[in-house]
Amino acid sequence: MFVEVIELPGHPWFLACQFHPEFKSRPYLPHPIFRSFVAAAVEYRKTRVVDEAEEPVELVAKAQVEEASAVQA
Repeated sequence: MFVEVIELPGHPWFLACQFHPEFKSRPYLPHPIFRSFVAAAVEYRKTRVVDEAEEPVELVAKAQVEEASAVQA
């Protein structure tokens, strides 16, 4: 018996597979594994914080871009 897929219980998203789901994916019709991975990544990003101030990543990234632009000007 061969193991085709492994999941890690208790982890937000972990999957290892022996097959190639990319061969079943199309740009507007992704394989369910890819769709699930992207959905988990989006959810993780929504909950991620950078420091104790709990600033969302988007605000920190925007501030870094503005700071870099000001330095170059």
